[in-house]
Amino acid sequence: MLAALLRHPIRSTVGISMLIVVLAVAAAILSFVLFRPSDPGLGYDVVSALVISSLLAPTFLYPWVRSAVKLRDATVEIGRLASSDALTGLPNMFALRTQLASMIETRGGCGFAVLFVDLDRFKLINDTLGHARGDVVLSVAARRLRTLLRGSDLVARFGGDEFVVLQFPLAAAEDASALAMRIVEELSKTYRIDGHEVTLSVSIGIAVAPLDGLETDQLLSNADMALYAAKAAGNGTWRLFEAGMAAAAQARRNTELDLRAALARKDFEIHYQPIVDIASGRITTCEALLRWRHSSGRIVPPAEFVPIAEEMGIIDEIGAWVLREACAACARWPGEYRVAVNFSSVQFHLSNVPALVFSALAQTGLPADRLEIEITESLLMHDFPATRGAIEELRAAGVRFALDDFGTGYSGLNYLHAFPLDKVKIDRSFLAGLPQDQRSLTLLRGVARLSAALGLTVTVEGIETEAQLEAIESEICIHEAQGHLFCRPLPEYHLQELLAAGTVASVGRRERLATVGRPRLQVA
Repeated sequence: MLAALLRHPIRSTVGISMLIVVLAVAAAILSFVLFRPSDPGLGYDVVSALVISSLLAPTFLYPWVRSAVKLRDATVEIGRLASSDALTGLPNMFALRTQLASMIETRGGCGFAVLFVDLDRFKLINDTLGHARGDVVLSVAARRLRTLLRGSDLVARFGGDEFVVLQFPLAAAEDASALAMRIVEELSKTYRIDGHEVTLSVSIGIAVAPLDGLETDQLLSNADMALYAAKAAGNGTWRLFEAGMAAAAQARRNTELDLRAALARKDFEIHYQPIVDIASGRITTCEALLRWRHSSGRIVPPAEFVPIAEEMGIIDEIGAWVLREACAACARWPGEYRVAVNFSSVQFHLSNVPALVFSALAQTGLPADRLEIEITESLLMHDFPATRGAIEELRAAGVRFALDDFGTGYSGLNYLHAFPLDKVKIDRSFLAGLPQDQRSLTLLRGVARLSAALGLTVTVEGIETEAQLEAIESEICIHEAQGHLFCRPLPEYHLQELLAAGTVASVGRRERLATVGRPRLQVA
């Protein structure tokens, strides 16, 4: 009975007091019956005194009982807090490790899976919307995770933006993949927080027991390495652990260390690729392309390290350096050439872009109308009002904006209309089947004509063959071209030589232009 009372904190103090009264009265009566005094009057007096004392006992014992109950409740609460996450209410890392160790010991031959769940680039949400809204996103994500699990499964918050799911029992590894797919789908749905629409992707690494180990640290480590592989595959996906992932994970960690060292030493270079006006053959702009000269001597292309820099949260510092260097280089060029600088969506949100740009222009003395900022569709999808406001502020000062890689993402034509852009750069993928694939050519021309009708300059990227150039140059709505046919990306000192020489045309291009009477490619 006492144990039952102690399990109900609200009623326990009153219940114990009542129990004391009942026991005391019962003891008094039992004493009278067993040890009946010779003088009945005296016996009744003794019984009355015992009953009265028992009734008064709770008054004196109540503070002690209440303190004991409070101590018990505090002990229970401390135990709960020690094993749960204050923000989400989920079990914390300590509880997870305890449960995982217990699962290993008592699994009874059953398999189970450890799923490491990471919210991709969650730091961007904290930096742009604030930590309070970021906490709301984490809480909503935790609730969504709970709805996907069975009663025998467990989800815990591992720390930061990481969760761990224990899927038990597991019949086959395919069941873990199926759960991972549902998690990616559910957690990637839009989050509506204080009037903001937040979208994010999820990466998951999976380790399966007993195949991938039967020790707590080993399973967590293998799931973490599988998570690295999922992120390397481009986020928004999952990977099962494989033996070769250990080397890949170590290589990733080495890249992160090398990248931080390179940032400190500024082991980066900028190469420039000309953009050519098709009608006149003149160079109008040079795009700044980042390169990393690794300590081994290898030139690392941006596709290999920019996503890692974004994950590490250092892309804003790298991007600021690129912007300053590119503006300084352009200020040294003769004529009125422009320089085009790429801004990733992560960099755009991490930095105060207008202040960053105005500072670079002031430091280098470059006129604002000679700077062109290239952005992608992924940027325009998020935080629409803030993005539009930053673009409008810079355009009002004379900075130009180009929508880069158009056709590779969501290809929302509404972006061309909704945002104050100056140029659209059609991605090289439209050229893949040219000149044989007439459907690709029709689509390219349609996009070009629509963009031109909106008053945008149209540039086609990735021109590598004479046939590709022939396919687009007759289309008057296509104004500019860029690609290896004209010139590969060059260091600035070689670019200066190119501008002085006055041509970037290939031999075949120069000969063909001479035969048809069009001007050869030249500098202004």
